[in-house]
Amino acid sequence: MSIQQLFSLHGDVALVTGAGRGIGRATAIAFAESGASVICAARTQADIDESAELCNAALRKYHPNSGAKAVSISCDVSDESALENLVTKSIDVFGKITILVNNAGGAYPNDPLKTTAKTFNRDFNFNVTSAFNLTRLCHPYLLEHNGRVINIISASSRYSQAGFSSYGTAKAALEQLTKLLAADFAPSIRVNGVSPGTILTEALGQYLNDEVQEKMTALTPMKALGEPQDIAAAALYLASNASRWVTGKIIEVDGGAESTTWPF
Repeated sequence: MSIQQLFSLHGDVALVTGAGRGIGRATAIAFAESGASVICAARTQADIDESAELCNAALRKYHPNSGAKAVSISCDVSDESALENLVTKSIDVFGKITILVNNAGGAYPNDPLKTTAKTFNRDFNFNVTSAFNLTRLCHPYLLEHNGRVINIISASSRYSQAGFSSYGTAKAALEQLTKLLAADFAPSIRVNGVSPGTILTEALGQYLNDEVQEKMTALTPMKALGEPQDIAAAALYLASNASRWVTGKIIEVDGGAESTTWPF
């Protein structure tokens, strides 16, 4: 099999959560460029409509006769009934799901002495329980097609840094969940993760000015912050046959940083 064939997603159907912007959108587009049909899921309909159109544009450009397409389905991943609806609608449209990307997640930096149990549990549920639930719901369909699950984690899962006791704990749990589900589902379904470092997304942008960005860049060995496409490329590898012998692993895409680049 050629390298081009190894990285092809022709015939695949990928469900990507948090696909309205940032890493999720970049991943959805990368999968479309590689030939997959894509379900773009997130809470904001306008955002995922735009993402789906960008995916369809990529399919028209690179795979005009493949029959692949992209659709958008609004979903709050914290709502289990909404996840059930997402999976049902996806199967209604495509008849299968072969790739799942659990990308939706996030949390604000927190002061542990001012963080309530309700907030801590909300962050955990958003980042971990939602991924667990959606993976469980997709399992029967993934099982039919030697499916792949890719969880988008965070370098915060392994850094010791102030202000991240909620988010970092949740992402560390997601990392371990990735490894445990890989053991549960092998050899039929591969489960891996990508752990991004500091990525230039809209979520990060709210904290950035020139001075902060310069400090974060200086703390990164590669002397540059990451782009969403850097994470999408790693996700594409894990989704494709190029990684057919890889499961239970976390790819760290962080510009070489082994400690926090958070400058506050």
